[in-house]
Amino acid sequence: EVNLVESGGASVQSGGSLTLSCAASGYIYPYSSACMAWIRQTPGKEREAVAAIDTDGSRRYSDSVSGRFTISKDNVKNTLYLQMNNLKPEDTGMYYCAAHWGDCLRLVQTLDTGFDYWGQGTQVTVSS
Repeated sequence: EVNLVESGGASVQSGGSLTLSCAASGYIYPYSSACMAWIRQTPGKEREAVAAIDTDGSRRYSDSVSGRFTISKDNVKNTLYLQMNNLKPEDTGMYYCAAHWGDCLRLVQTLDTGFDYWGQGTQVTVSS
């Protein structure tokens, strides 16, 4: 069973920075062959994939975070990261990491939220 565990969420002031981590375990296929994403859930809004990374390392970001967030994947440590800079109050939400093994191109390029495996989430709160 695939297990994804997020960490690093916190309460910060506007303009601050955070780094989220997502440790993976329990997968059958190589971690390096998974595409992954960070998906944000804010009360009253639909889930939004804010960043995704494909197996070749290509990245995609939502317009709301482009230029401020960076997604990265360490295939040795089996860990996904999200570096978040210049945080804004609208970045507040629960952040989930998600993984998929298989056809990743559409998921990543369209920032689709239809990933197969999800973690429990980590809360980020940004105050003004």
